[in-house]
Amino acid sequence: MMKIETFYRVGAVLFLGGCASAGHHEAATHGDVPDTVVAEQRAQLARNTEGKGFGPQSPRDIDQRGGENPVSFSLAPMSARMNLCNIHFHKNAEHKGRAFSDYAGNGDGHGYGSGYRYSGRLSAAELAPVEAEVCPSAHGSLSPGDTIEVHYVFSTAEVQPGPTLGACLSDAIKNPQLLVEGQVFVLVNDRSALDFGKLAAVSERAGFAQAPNMTLNTGRPVEYAGSTTGPGYNEQGSPFQVTWRVRPRVAKVDIATVGAWCKSNVFNEDHAHGVRNLVTNPALLSPMGR
Repeated sequence: MMKIETFYRVGAVLFLGGCASAGHHEAATHGDVPDTVVAEQRAQLARNTEGKGFGPQSPRDIDQRGGENPVSFSLAPMSARMNLCNIHFHKNAEHKGRAFSDYAGNGDGHGYGSGYRYSGRLSAAELAPVEAEVCPSAHGSLSPGDTIEVHYVFSTAEVQPGPTLGACLSDAIKNPQLLVEGQVFVLVNDRSALDFGKLAAVSERAGFAQAPNMTLNTGRPVEYAGSTTGPGYNEQGSPFQVTWRVRPRVAKVDIATVGAWCKSNVFNEDHAHGVRNLVTNPALLSPMGR
């Protein structure tokens, strides 16, 4: 089991696969590393988790409801009854859904350049280049047209919003219930689009730390039992139990406001994290009800 701080540093920001027989045909003409790299990662994940009692994993295709993982745990309460402890985002969607089903490719094999992209169309104006670098990292900066998956992480522990998953734990409770509210956005060069600073604003409501401006008009969230994510778990199972609520539709957000948030926020987030391979192995997925 990785230490929590390490798990986050490798990009496992609470939402987060697969087996050797997974759908590698998607990568046939995409990405930087060959399909065999991802196939071996999935095979290694299957070997490293088989018969060891790991619970259901993330990320997954939210339109596929099947799963055979036998481990169950109580789903977390609604986020309004929990404390917001972290907000972060990944470049490209970790989850796959109807509105974000365009495969971005295999990437570098370590979580960057892979995942899923917004499946809709954008105007030339929305895609117009921006002058400044946006949330730059060693893997580049963000551009109009890029897709991000934002994770709002909540905990039943008495905690305050802060950096890394460590902010979700306390000395009093080392195994709190964890909930991730997931929302996929597409970045546009449009000042009339959503303001990410407002979307990620933090305040207190009824005694709980909250993100009161989370999007509410992007469809009924798909709720399922899963784990933390991030490329550090491409070959290892995540031991964390996480309730996921992933919204099925994509919203447009003004790229300039994302850049401003990266320069100053309580979570010390300044760049997009990498993604974990999509989990497709039925033995590592929870069955989802309706």
